[in-house]
Amino acid sequence: MFCSAVYAPPGAVYAPPGAVYAPPMASGAAYAPPLASGPTAPPASMFGTVPGYEDTVMGGGGYLPPPAPLTPVAPPTPAPDQADWSIPSLSEDVARDVFKDYASSNCCYSKSPAVDGVITNMEPYHTYRYRLETYTESRSTEWAHKPHEGEPADFYTETAPRPWEIAATPPELFTNHIQDIRVPYTSSIKECHSCHASGTMRCEECDGSGSKRCWVCNGDGKKGEEDCSHCNGSGRERCSDCQGRGCEDCKTCDGKRQLLTYINLKVEWTNQLEDFVVQQNSGLEPDKLSDVTGKILFRINQYLVYPVLGFPDPAISQASERMVQEHQTKYAQDNRILQQRQTVELIPINKVHYKWKGDSHVYHVYGNENHVSSDYPATCCCVIL
Repeated sequence: MFCSAVYAPPGAVYAPPGAVYAPPMASGAAYAPPLASGPTAPPASMFGTVPGYEDTVMGGGGYLPPPAPLTPVAPPTPAPDQADWSIPSLSEDVARDVFKDYASSNCCYSKSPAVDGVITNMEPYHTYRYRLETYTESRSTEWAHKPHEGEPADFYTETAPRPWEIAATPPELFTNHIQDIRVPYTSSIKECHSCHASGTMRCEECDGSGSKRCWVCNGDGKKGEEDCSHCNGSGRERCSDCQGRGCEDCKTCDGKRQLLTYINLKVEWTNQLEDFVVQQNSGLEPDKLSDVTGKILFRINQYLVYPVLGFPDPAISQASERMVQEHQTKYAQDNRILQQRQTVELIPINKVHYKWKGDSHVYHVYGNENHVSSDYPATCCCVIL
């Protein structure tokens, strides 16, 4: 598709119908070709009314309450069997090796404390982590549009299904995912509101003139005493964005002139995850445990779980009861709960005491991954560019 503005060689006058281009030195001149410039918001009259979707608007109509949830049928969850809850003790050799790796991974750390330090004591501070995951599905609708590419208009040919009646295939459980679905029987074909069905918009780079200031001579037309060879002394060059046309394909309709308007159903699956870690007195910041795993003592998933009862550490049972109630109350309002999963882990934490140059220091080794946390006593001067 071609529009009225055309490119002429340097020295010529750019004159789209209805306007004349004047070079910058002619004060007061302004170029105003009859082209739409910049996308506009679609008018409210562009969209129809669909039964069951009266509150749907452009930009979203809010989350839609799901059907009434099923009644939970699972019995209360007993405490897990304690047959094998032990964690192998951390050896000094492993503690020393992971500390060396930790020092080597930081360019600003001297290796001396890790290599020459002498371990004097190791204290285990294992702790429990309770994790509750509530896997939800939410649905929201909005009026949307796209360039019309031959799709049929089916508006009102049949009754549009309600949002929670539309089939959507969920991903693997506890996996976040978003799917957009065009609601059947809501599609119409309309003229593009941005370009008024012309298919083109004024080029923003050259403001519709088809040319722009020469980058070599900065619009002067001269390089020293001679004419600029790039623009032949005109001070202007062809606009590379629109190839001298003065206009570009409309970004709203992609040059198609028409739009397909429809109701878009957004289906979002979200894993709502929350952790509770039993307090431990090792001195390690609890936040660091979020990046590690522990020994799984117990894991169960059901449609709706019940709290863990009679756990040896009452803090776990209390946290489970509180979190299960909160999740089922909070997420059942605007979401459909598809599944819940609760896990209890035993996370290893070892506090390692060592001496280096006569002073006592401490570092922690924690998690199955043997991560290290340390207030490292020796740094070197380094510059990161």
